[in-house]
Amino acid sequence: MPEPTKKDDQSNGKPGVWSLGEGQGPEDLDKSIDTPPLSTLLIERPQGGSVDLGADIHFIAKVEAKDLLRKPTVKWFKGKWMDLASKTGKHLQLKETFDRLTKIHTFEMHIIKAKENYGGNYRCEVNYKDKFDSCSFDLEVKGRVILDPVIVFSEGQEDAGELDFSGLLKHREHKQEDVPEVDVWEILKNARPDEYEKIAFTYGITDLRGLLKRLKKTKKVEKKSEAFAKKLDAAYQVDKGGKIRFMVDLADPTVELKWYKNGQEIRSTPKYIFEHKGTQRIMVINNCSMLDDAAYSVAAGDEKCTTELFVKELPVKIVKTIEAVKTTVNERIELECEVSEEGAQVKWMKNGVEVPTGVRSRYRVKVEGTKHTLVIDDASKDDTGVYSIMATGGTSEARVQVDLKPLKIFQDLQDITLKLGEPLKMHCEIFPGNVPGRWYRNGQLIQANDRINILHRAKNHRLEVEATSLHDSGDYTFVLEGYSQSLSAKVHIIGKRGLSIPLECTWKLALLPSYSTPLSTVILESGHRVHAETYGDHTSLTIEVTEREDSGNYKIVLQNEAGEDTGSVKVKVVDIPDPPEAPLVPVVGGDWCSMTWDPPIYDGSSPILGYFVERKKKQSSRWMRLNFDLIKETTFEPKKMIEGVPYEVRVFAVNAIGVSKASEPSKAFVPLAVTSEPTMLVVDDVTDDTVTMKWRPPDTIGAAGLDGYLVEYCVEGTDEWIPANKGLTEKTKYTITGLPTNAKILVRVKAVNAAGCSTPRTIQHSILVKEVIEPPKIRIPRHLKQTYTRRVGEAVNLVVPFLGKPRPKVSWLKEGQPIDPTHVSIRNTECDSIIFIRKAERSHSGKYELTVQVENHTDTAILDIQIVDLPGPPQAVTIEEVWGENVALDWSPPKDIGNSPISGYTIQKADKKTMEWYTCVEHYHRTCITISDLVIGNEYFFRIYAENMCGLSESATQTKDCALIVKEGTARVTPEYIDHDFKEPPRFTQPLINTFAVAGYNATLNCSVRANPRPKVIWMKNKIAIIDDPRYRMFSNQGVCTLEVRKPNPYDGGLYACKAVNDLGEDQVECRLEVKGDIKPQKPGNVSWKTCL
Repeated sequence: MPEPTKKDDQSNGKPGVWSLGEGQGPEDLDKSIDTPPLSTLLIERPQGGSVDLGADIHFIAKVEAKDLLRKPTVKWFKGKWMDLASKTGKHLQLKETFDRLTKIHTFEMHIIKAKENYGGNYRCEVNYKDKFDSCSFDLEVKGRVILDPVIVFSEGQEDAGELDFSGLLKHREHKQEDVPEVDVWEILKNARPDEYEKIAFTYGITDLRGLLKRLKKTKKVEKKSEAFAKKLDAAYQVDKGGKIRFMVDLADPTVELKWYKNGQEIRSTPKYIFEHKGTQRIMVINNCSMLDDAAYSVAAGDEKCTTELFVKELPVKIVKTIEAVKTTVNERIELECEVSEEGAQVKWMKNGVEVPTGVRSRYRVKVEGTKHTLVIDDASKDDTGVYSIMATGGTSEARVQVDLKPLKIFQDLQDITLKLGEPLKMHCEIFPGNVPGRWYRNGQLIQANDRINILHRAKNHRLEVEATSLHDSGDYTFVLEGYSQSLSAKVHIIGKRGLSIPLECTWKLALLPSYSTPLSTVILESGHRVHAETYGDHTSLTIEVTEREDSGNYKIVLQNEAGEDTGSVKVKVVDIPDPPEAPLVPVVGGDWCSMTWDPPIYDGSSPILGYFVERKKKQSSRWMRLNFDLIKETTFEPKKMIEGVPYEVRVFAVNAIGVSKASEPSKAFVPLAVTSEPTMLVVDDVTDDTVTMKWRPPDTIGAAGLDGYLVEYCVEGTDEWIPANKGLTEKTKYTITGLPTNAKILVRVKAVNAAGCSTPRTIQHSILVKEVIEPPKIRIPRHLKQTYTRRVGEAVNLVVPFLGKPRPKVSWLKEGQPIDPTHVSIRNTECDSIIFIRKAERSHSGKYELTVQVENHTDTAILDIQIVDLPGPPQAVTIEEVWGENVALDWSPPKDIGNSPISGYTIQKADKKTMEWYTCVEHYHRTCITISDLVIGNEYFFRIYAENMCGLSESATQTKDCALIVKEGTARVTPEYIDHDFKEPPRFTQPLINTFAVAGYNATLNCSVRANPRPKVIWMKNKIAIIDDPRYRMFSNQGVCTLEVRKPNPYDGGLYACKAVNDLGEDQVECRLEVKGDIKPQKPGNVSWKTCL
C-alpha cells in the first residue's frame, strides 16, 4: 500500500487531514501486492471486543522468542493503511514487555476513553526477517454514530493520539448550477495518474476502476520525433562511483545539441565528456556521486527529451569489527570500528537500543576518516552489555564487561576484648577507597548516633563507641557495597560473665535465729566464691564469678526456739550457647548445596534465636559470612559457588547473650552440575528393525565433564521408556536394534556425568520403524570422471561411493564381461564399492561398468582405467641422406607404444672409432631429423629411443650403416628441379550463404576464393556493382572476401553476388539477403549473420 500523505494547513490552524495518498495509474491496477508468506509467530492473538463510550479497552498480542535472535517488529493499524505507532498520546498507548523466564514478548495497545469514531477494523502485524504474521480484529463502540471512515488526527497538540473523524464532516449546501458538458474521457487521457481521483470526485465518476482499465487498453499514439531517431530511456541507474553513458541518435546530424542537468546547461569537463559517433551523441558522466542524482535533458533544436538518473549508494561494509572489552569501573572504554567508506552514517546500539550521543550524554562518538570510535568515560557497572554498530552493509557487535576493581585489604579488623564502659575503636584499611560500606553487629545494621560514630576517609573505615555496654559484645562485620567479601571480628566485653549475685533476706523476730542455705541439698559454707553475712534483721549470700553450675533453686531456713521458717529463690546463670555439631552437606548442585545441622547441646540457658553460616574455599583461610539475618531453621542452601572448587561450611548459634564459637567445618565438598541437554537430535537412518540417531554434545558441560550418553526409546501409546544401551556411550551416534517392524517410537537422549543425568532431549515426532526405499545414485569422484591412468606394477585402489536404501546390490563388468576375481579384488559396503589391483598389468586396462540396484531401480557408471608401460624402440631407423656436415635420419614409430601416446624421441650419435654415445636431441616429436655440426672425416652411427609418459624405451634402434662425413674437396652433385607453375584461374572454395538480418544491426556476407595471380573482387547487388557506397564496407584478407552492410533496412534485401576476375578467368557466387522488419534494438551493437541465424 502507498504510504498516506499528510497535508497540513498551518495557516488557519486546522488539524491535518490524512488522505488515501496519490492516485493509482491504470498500469498498476492489475498488479498484486506482494506480502511475505504467513507463518505462525503470534501465540496469542488480539481478540475483537466492544466498549462503552468513554471507557477503556486494551488488546494483547504475544510472540514467543525461543527461536528468535532479536526482538520482532510489531505494528498496529486501523483500517488498511493507518499506522498507529505515530498516533500515541493520551487516548492511545502502545506498550512492550519481555519475560525472560518464559521468553515471551507481550505487545499491548491501550485505548483510553474511547470515543464514537474509534470503532472499526484494526490489524496487528508481526515481522521477523523472512517471517510474517497478521491478525485482524474489530472494535465496537456502543452508542457511537457511524461516520465517514476518513481519519482526522491532531498532531503536535495537547490531544495528540486522538482519532477524530468529525473534522471531515463538512456541511455543504447543494446548489443546482448549470454545468457545461465535458468529455471526461479526454480529460483522463491527458491527466497525470495522481489526478485521477480528483477528476472522479469532481465529475461524479462512480466506476473509476473500469474507466482506467479501458484507458490502459487503448493504444497511445506517440508522435514521431523529427529531431531524434532514438531518444533517451525513461530512467537510468548507476552505482555510486561508477560511470554512466547517455546516448541519443539524431535524425539530422547538423542540428545543434545541448545537455541540461536540472535545467542548467552542462559544459564539457573531465567529469562530463561528450562524444560524437556518426549520428550518435553521447554524454559520459564519470565518478558518479549522490549529487549526480538528478533529471537530465537534451535539446535538439526545438525538441527536447528528458530522463532521470538514479545513483545507487553502495552498502557501507564493516572492514574492521569491534572487539570485546573487559575492564573495571572508573576506567575509559573505546570501541573502535572501521568501515569501507568515509562519511558513512552508522548507528551505535547497546543491548538492541540506540546509544544516546548528545551533548549531555556519557557516550561520545569520534570519527576519523573511516574509523568510528565510541568513547565511554568513567565507566560503571551499568555500562556492561552488548554493543553493536550498524551500517547499511552489515553489523558488528562485541560484549563490554565492566567489573569492580579487585578488593585489597591493607588492614583487617581485629578481635577486641574490653572492660565494661571502655571506649571501642574498630579500624580497617581497604582499596578502592571510594567505595562506601556498612557495619553490622550480630547481623543487625549499625546506625550512627550520639554514642556511635562511623567515619570514612579515603581508604580508612572506622567505627567508634564512646562507652561500651554489655549489648556491644558480639560479631562485628563490615561489608563493602557491591562486593561479596566482608570483614569480621569479635568484640568481647568483660562483665557479662563472673558477676556477683547478692541474695538478701530480712526478718523480725524476738530471738536470734540460726540459718542455713541449701543448694541442691548441699549446705553452702563460706569460701573463696561464696560469702554469707548476717546482720541484725537480715542475712545475705554472695556468689562471686558465677558459673553454669551455680544455676538452681536456693533455700534459706530460719530456726529459733519458737520454730522455723523457710524461703527459696531461683537463680539462672545464662551464657552463650555451645557450638553446633559439624554440619552435613547431603545434596550438591552446580553452584549451590544443601546443608543441615543439629542444634547445640547447651543453649546457654537462653533460647536459640538463630544461626549464622560461613563458607570458605578449602585451600583458603578466609571465611565469608553468607547471611546477615538470623536463620531460624537448621537447614540452609548456600549459592553462588564456583563449580569444581572444593568448599567447607560452618555454623554459629546465636542467643540473647551472644554468638557461640564456630562449629567444626563440614567435610569438603565440590559443587558439580549436570550438563545441559544434548542438541540437534535427528534421525540418521531407519531400517526394518533398527533406528540410528545422532546428536551433538550439550552446549554447557561444566567442571564435572561428560561421562557419556544414555539413549532411551518409548513405543507410541505407552509411557515406559526403555534404555537402548546398557552402558554409557561416548559417541554422538547410536543404533537402536531389535525394534518391531512398522512400530512408531519416540527417542530421547540424556547426557550423564558425575552430577547425574541431564534433562533429556526428545525427538519431536514419532519414528516409523520401516526402511524407506531410496533409489540408488552413484557419486563418481571427480578424478574418476576422466581416464584413470596408472603405470604397470603400481597398485590400483578406487573407491566409488553410492547412495541407496535398502543396501544396494553391486555388480562390476569389464568390457561387458564379468571380472575375474583372481585378477581384480572387489569389496562392497553399504555406501561404497572398492576395486583393488595389487600389481597392475596392461591387461587390466579397459572400461569397467559399475551397476547399483535397489529392487527395480538401477544406476550405472563407467570407469576408464588405463595401465601404461614403457614404449618399445622405434622401427626402421635409416640414414636418408648425407651432405656436408649434416645427416638426415628417418624412422617409424614403435610398434608397442606402451598403451600411452608417444611424447617424443631421444637421438644419440657415436663415432665409429670410440663407439661412445652422445645425446644430440631430446624430446623430439617428429619421425625425421637432420643432425648437423658433424666432424668431417668421421663415420657415425645413430640410435633412437622412444618416450612416453612412463619414460624412455628400454632399448634403442640403431642404424645398420654408418654415415661418412666426406672430407673437403670432394664435389657434390646438385640435382636439378623443375619449377612448379602455381598459376590458376579464380575458384570459390567457400560460397555465399543465404542470410537473414535484423533491421538496424550490421550484417556481413563472407566467401573465400583461390586464384593466382591475385584476382579482382567485385560485389554486386541485384546484378549492379556496388561502388563507393558508404553503407557498404568490403574486405579481402588471405582470400577471404567480406561485405559488411551497415544497419540494413528492408530495402537493402535482395540478391548479392561476389565476382573474382584475373587474367586466367573468372568465377562468381550468389546469395540472397533478407532483412526483417523495423525492430528497435535495446542496445546498439553489431550482429553478424551467424547471430541472425
